[in-house]
Amino acid sequence: MKKIVLSALTAATLGTVAASATTVYKDRNGNLFSTAGDGRVAVKVSDEVKEAPKKSSNAIFDRFHFKGDLRLRYESKETEYRDGTDTSDDQEYHNRYRLRLVSKIDLTDTLSFDAGMRSGFGNPTSGNQSFDNDADGADARGLSDYWWQSLRVNIMNLTYKDGATTVKAGRHPYMIYRPIKSQLIWDNDISLNGLSYNYKDDSKIINFGVNQPTFAERVNAKDDVNLFFAQYVQKMKLDGAKLNLGVGAYMYDGIKGNTAFYYPEKGGKKMGNTFVTDAQGRSVYENDYHILEGFAEYQLKDVLGKPVALAAGLAYNMAADDDNIGYDFAVKVGKAKKVGDWQVKYSYTYSPEDAVLGDHSDSDNFGGGVAAKGHAIRTKYKFGKNTYIAGTFFYNTLSEHKTSKQEADYERVQLDAILKF
Repeated sequence: MKKIVLSALTAATLGTVAASATTVYKDRNGNLFSTAGDGRVAVKVSDEVKEAPKKSSNAIFDRFHFKGDLRLRYESKETEYRDGTDTSDDQEYHNRYRLRLVSKIDLTDTLSFDAGMRSGFGNPTSGNQSFDNDADGADARGLSDYWWQSLRVNIMNLTYKDGATTVKAGRHPYMIYRPIKSQLIWDNDISLNGLSYNYKDDSKIINFGVNQPTFAERVNAKDDVNLFFAQYVQKMKLDGAKLNLGVGAYMYDGIKGNTAFYYPEKGGKKMGNTFVTDAQGRSVYENDYHILEGFAEYQLKDVLGKPVALAAGLAYNMAADDDNIGYDFAVKVGKAKKVGDWQVKYSYTYSPEDAVLGDHSDSDNFGGGVAAKGHAIRTKYKFGKNTYIAGTFFYNTLSEHKTSKQEADYERVQLDAILKF
């Protein structure tokens, strides 16, 4: 009799547990749905813990995402020529800002539309905008003129993302991997125009794409330029560390014999690369830029309580015969991730005339462009949930080729206050 009672109680208990389990469906982002669909996986959830979700009346608005940041900067630039000359034109002091606004609309679980604007009046490598130095002068403008008139579209693309694969089509930030955010080849703010593919998992990163850099505002080049690129990064996990080894190829088509890339209002601005005069008397690039890249990055998780990273990179332009090898190395300590965290990075960069394209490399170091070498120290401190302060110091040597005068010492200081929202 006791066995019969126990069996009945056991069956009743199992039946109650089974009855209390509900099947729901989870997508790749962890959202739960009451119905099946593409990319959704069935899971069992206890009714006592969580009921199957109901469709929200504002679900359509959950597809819209917005973010942005505002940076205020004080900056000084000083150039001292090695022959002892120093004029007022070689000392500059600026109060600047950068505003970036980005939006994203989820069209499906795997497809989104991205749009963004940035200050800087269409500057290809910078969103910085200087305030008028003379607030009482005839050219003084109100704040509203700065914020809105300088904004330009720098993102307008479709993004397909499925697991480890991402594809972007349109005008978009590049997805090229840079060790410790090296700017030897690519400035932080470059946008590409075309098609880019990215694959990233725990063991490797694969990037390739086809783009047209001249499809942009403030382009001075007389002919179109195409860019074909491919990059592979092997990721290795070690004991308490990670090692990334990468190679890449960046093939520009249409630069040799073309006029300076950007800034038509200046008649084209040369960024340190080699130019010659063509048969029509125009100043044009002497070389093409078929750049091979190699780098190594070593990341230590904990050194005296702080993460530490070391990196070295090399760039070689196969299309130039001279001054065609550049390199940089860097070390970074800490990471400004949580409130109270700090980071500091030191780097040394050697970038001769034709190792990389000066129009797309670091726009701050060397005053922008190439044909120089020198040191950079970058610091950042997070003192609020979305607020940072940062400081950067550059000490460079500019070649005679870059200054068109004498070899010169170049110092640049940047002090930043940053708000993210």
